[in-house]
Amino acid sequence: MILVSIFLVLLFQGAASAAPSALGPPEGFRALDTPNDGGKSLSVVWNRSADERPERKIQVWMAASQGDFKKVAEFPSNSRYIKPGDFPWWSEPAAKGNHYAKIASSQAFPIEDGRSYAVKLVIREGDQESSSDVSHAVSEPNWFNTAQVNNLVFVLAFTAVLLASIRAARLNPLVYLRRIAGLDAVEEAIGRSTEMGRPILYLTGSGDMGDVPTIAATVILGEVAKKVAHYDTTLKIPHRDPIVMAVCQEIVKEAYIEAGRPDAYKEDCNFFITSDQFSYTAAVDGIMLREKPAANFFMGSYYAESLLLTETGAGTGAIQIAGTDSDHQLPFFVTTCDYTLIGEELYAASAYLSREPVLVGTLRGQDFGKAFIMAVLVFGTALATLGVVMQTEMVHYALDLFKDFK
Repeated sequence: MILVSIFLVLLFQGAASAAPSALGPPEGFRALDTPNDGGKSLSVVWNRSADERPERKIQVWMAASQGDFKKVAEFPSNSRYIKPGDFPWWSEPAAKGNHYAKIASSQAFPIEDGRSYAVKLVIREGDQESSSDVSHAVSEPNWFNTAQVNNLVFVLAFTAVLLASIRAARLNPLVYLRRIAGLDAVEEAIGRSTEMGRPILYLTGSGDMGDVPTIAATVILGEVAKKVAHYDTTLKIPHRDPIVMAVCQEIVKEAYIEAGRPDAYKEDCNFFITSDQFSYTAAVDGIMLREKPAANFFMGSYYAESLLLTETGAGTGAIQIAGTDSDHQLPFFVTTCDYTLIGEELYAASAYLSREPVLVGTLRGQDFGKAFIMAVLVFGTALATLGVVMQTEMVHYALDLFKDFK
């Protein structure tokens, strides 16, 4: 009889311990305007509790100023945690481990900017239910996205570096720039053409004036034309775009004036051939075979005609200097040309040749910016690695800063 009594007592205690604990209202609940958005949404935050589980559901109920509450969201109690970047790290709701849910405007419950809404949380598990106090919030579009503060800081810092680099270039026009063999050979190519009494052929590529490589090619043309004017060498520039031809005419004319040789300028050095790709290629190949220029320049963007042009030029024995950002054509230029400007070297060429302080300073400022970005990548990779190896609060805090400012 005593054993039966003990068994019944233990059974009732086990049943009592298995019964779900009473639901309490969510602590720290409040509704607020969603940060860093364009409006028409609200957010809710509340504290984490120790007894969260998938069976326990969280419901978000909302009501307009004069209206009944409607359920707008439901999810398990052990979900919807605040992630780095949801709130600025300095704000109060950004505490780790707390819950956060964004409620956007929908057809079932539209949210209007400038209107107050009542929001409450309801916790349900089985037959039990508990509600939070009602919190009021107003949705407003945000004028400033604090998640992009890093972009503002970087732009301001980069602008300061550019201005400082330009000032340094004005004080010292011979400031160091990395040597580019293809640009060092420009003087040699023009001098060789002068000694041999043969023309220089300059191509600006297949793009129009809306293409950045074409713009870079026309800028380099101005520097080449100045040197050609000094040496009194013949310059030939065949075109397949009339707008590019008109721009090049003005650039070459201005170059001859700056060189002090306006009388040596010839209008027919720029001439139009055709807009058709391979008809233009055939015509230029004919010029190379008939006139045998001593130097060929291929600057700008190119397509299937690149190898047809450079192979013919190489067969005539000309010095060939190419520059392009068309990576699919680079192997052909590297194979058939004496010197090749790869990628952004094409854009740096104008600063390298002219030594113009604004261009040189801008180029150096960009290099400083690239070095900074690479340093940040290395530093961020190291922090991420330390975050895996060393589970320390300091490392995680530093990683959160990188994630917050994205």
